[in-house]
Amino acid sequence: MTLDRVAARTPDGHTLFSDLSLAFGRERTGIVGRNGSGKTTLLRLILGQAEPAEGTVARAGTVGWLEQRRDAGPAETVANLLDVAEPLAIVARVLAGEADGDDFDLADWTLDERIAAALTDVGLPGLKMARHAASLSGGEQTRVRLAGLLLRQPDLLVLDEPTNHLDADGRAAIADLLGRWPGGVVVVSHDRALLRRMDRIVELSGLGVATYGGGYDLYAERKAAERATAERDLATAERDASRVFRENQKAVERKARRDKAGRAFAAKASEPRILLGAMAERAENSGAREHALAQRRAEEAEAQLVEAREMVERIRALDIPMPSTGLSAGRTVAVLEAASWVAPSGRTILVPTSLRITGPERIAVTGPNGAGKTTLLKLLAGELETTSGRVERPVAAALLDQDAAILRPDESLLEAWMRLNPEGTPNEAHAALARFLFRNTAAQRVVGTLSGGERLRAALACVMTGKSPPQLLILDEPTNHLDLESIAAVEAALRVYDGALVVVSHDPDFLEAIVIGRTILLDQPQPTTSPLRRATGRD
Repeated sequence: MTLDRVAARTPDGHTLFSDLSLAFGRERTGIVGRNGSGKTTLLRLILGQAEPAEGTVARAGTVGWLEQRRDAGPAETVANLLDVAEPLAIVARVLAGEADGDDFDLADWTLDERIAAALTDVGLPGLKMARHAASLSGGEQTRVRLAGLLLRQPDLLVLDEPTNHLDADGRAAIADLLGRWPGGVVVVSHDRALLRRMDRIVELSGLGVATYGGGYDLYAERKAAERATAERDLATAERDASRVFRENQKAVERKARRDKAGRAFAAKASEPRILLGAMAERAENSGAREHALAQRRAEEAEAQLVEAREMVERIRALDIPMPSTGLSAGRTVAVLEAASWVAPSGRTILVPTSLRITGPERIAVTGPNGAGKTTLLKLLAGELETTSGRVERPVAAALLDQDAAILRPDESLLEAWMRLNPEGTPNEAHAALARFLFRNTAAQRVVGTLSGGERLRAALACVMTGKSPPQLLILDEPTNHLDLESIAAVEAALRVYDGALVVVSHDPDFLEAIVIGRTILLDQPQPTTSPLRRATGRD
């Protein structure tokens, strides 16, 4: 796969990237960049789903595509997700003595063995082909589709956020598989553990397209060095601009003194008029040259300062301010006593669980998909009532899920803030949103138009800047739809948050960055589960 001087633009003519030349072979390439930088567009160009505005794309091998997420239809089975329903039907007809036409020639007698190997590779051994795909979790469906790609053995795997919605085991299975994949891999991801498996990182940004050899850690080091260089260049540009201003001021003062002396000399009238005229003309020409030179120096210094500021603004990390909650160390934040929840269908989602949160604790809730993690968070937040047991919530809490569903897609940020803070005023809403970088007209933006990072930042602005910020913040997979820059900003904000924190996340880098103190492990409910599970933690 080769891209030669490729450009891509949005329908309204905005350039996402230009003059992009890349070749993809047997290496593993991670694509990163801010939301809206053109990552998905680049994948569509690679897949042939879109044509470049400029340049050419040449393909010399087969390409396999794993989209970010597509929920299975009610009639789809595991065989449909693997795209092997018809080949399996051919083998079945031959074995049943019902073969016709080309069935004998088309029958693949290695298929069962290859399916078993592919499902084992993605961590789902023994999955039945007739099982309804809708009964699988979203993460399990992703892994089955990846197993289907393994069966086809394309030359180049293209994956869009493959570890989103996966539990820790699923993430590990995907990372291990891609590490062993013999062909090429192109993956859009913000999963830092997965990006560490890459041979190179390609970053799309407002500065263009940059390629970094090595995995995520080397990329992060070089980005930190670039930020430090940009900050130094800005400091140098500011000093130079200040020096030029001072020098120009001194030049103006010197010229004023010379002009004053010249006028005094002329007033004596002791020299011939023609000599005085020549002297005045020379002084005027000299002053004009000095003024032009000073102006040029000032313009150059200002241009360098503007360029340095723009560079810093483009690569500087976002800053999300977090106000104090005033939570005391001994305050009881939440108590669950044998709390359980059973779905209307009768399926047990959360077995009886006990938990106590005191003071500004930082707790991670982990476990496989289907263990009831989100249900536990909703019980803590008061969005669900227990089927049995008791929940005590003595402090204000806010639940932010990966889609920031606390915000409504059709409302503006101002409307959202006023709805969630009815005691506030429009002026307070504008001031609060501006602190979270939604300034002036940005406060009128509609929630549905925001990127994942912007939406989470807006949700934090709405819940954290009211009269009484919540002393318990509950986050459900907050990094799923965020780019790397937004993740770093959220991590920095949560590190200084002084309330209690309960987080569901399968991202170990994120949990380490926000300094989790206790981890709660939930297991999937089993028919033999004991009647009480006490949520204990480990440091």
